[in-house]
Amino acid sequence: MIQSPLALAATIAAATALAFLLDYRIPALGKVGASMMAIIFGAILSNTGLVPVSSAVYDIVGGPVTSVSIAWLLLSVDLRDLAKAGPRMIGAFGIAVLGTVLGAFVAALMYGGSFGDDTHRIAGALTGTYSGGSVNFVSVGRAVGLTGALFAGLNAADAVVTALWLGATIMLPIWLGRFYAPVPSSASAPASPVADGGPLPGNDAPEPGPPATGGDTTSPVEERHRHHPYFTREGLSALAIGYLVAAGLLLVFASERLGEAVPLIPSIVWLTLLALALGHSPLFRDARGAMQLGSVGLHFFFVLIGILSRASEIAAVGAHVFFFTLIVVGVHGVVVFGAGKLLRLDIGTVAVASQAAVGGPSSALAVAISRDWRHLVLPGVVVGLSGYAVGNFLGLGVSHVLR
Repeated sequence: MIQSPLALAATIAAATALAFLLDYRIPALGKVGASMMAIIFGAILSNTGLVPVSSAVYDIVGGPVTSVSIAWLLLSVDLRDLAKAGPRMIGAFGIAVLGTVLGAFVAALMYGGSFGDDTHRIAGALTGTYSGGSVNFVSVGRAVGLTGALFAGLNAADAVVTALWLGATIMLPIWLGRFYAPVPSSASAPASPVADGGPLPGNDAPEPGPPATGGDTTSPVEERHRHHPYFTREGLSALAIGYLVAAGLLLVFASERLGEAVPLIPSIVWLTLLALALGHSPLFRDARGAMQLGSVGLHFFFVLIGILSRASEIAAVGAHVFFFTLIVVGVHGVVVFGAGKLLRLDIGTVAVASQAAVGGPSSALAVAISRDWRHLVLPGVVVGLSGYAVGNFLGLGVSHVLR
């Protein structure tokens, strides 16, 4: 087992790098996406006993590293994208949350006899987490009195099902896309140069094409990824990287202090507001490289999701916990994708809204980026953030009704 913190950090980094490499080099795996492969690698490391159950490294990856990564990704967001999908995304998110509530009631009816008085606690915690992310699982779970082995087992089941649904929302647009309205053109198309030859604020510079030799020398792999957000090449100086690192750390520090000073507003909300303000200010007009740095850090977090998906913890409290969780998300998926088809929503909006509810803003962002739907990044993050508040109320409400 890998016990050394340095070795453990190196293992997570290697799993992330391998996920990106396979995404880039193998077209078939590129359809799966680096995000899903990172989760799979983490799950393999965990369930084969190669990495420990807990570590300070996990706390750092799930805390500061993920927060800085979100700050970097938000620096590359263009607020104009919100107008392109805002109302549709909000509607899709509302349907997704409704699907979660219905799923919780269906699962409670099916498994009420197995869990007795804990049924309302489990349903409430899962309603919270699948309406806004894992933050709500902890808050609602504690509020309804979910403790001990059941809390640990349900948390593991949540991690597994969240990982599975992340993979689903990445892959379903490929499998089902032809049955839905087309996804509107993304803002990730190559930006036109401004007067001084630089990139537009918040947009990646297009990757330089091959030299003019009288013929196209670009390989199929290079052409496939020419404008992919993970693989676009950026010419960065040490000064530019220094700005990005300093800006990311300062944003996280400021947001945490503001969260402590104003407890009613979570620090993630402050981080979002501050990062968007800085990214659109004259002081920080060039966000080249922010997308790439943020993507790497966020994939460390996805490896961690896989590591926390331990089958042994689920088995300790019984398979019914896993099936209860799976039913909640299954009903959610049927409702949101079914309603999306009937309402003629595009598959991108449906997938990102669903993941915003199930996994929170970070996962919604990952789906949007992995499928190169940059115009859906900010709408997905916005509804995901709103889920932090909505999920708590819904989770407590479902628990109260079932009790």
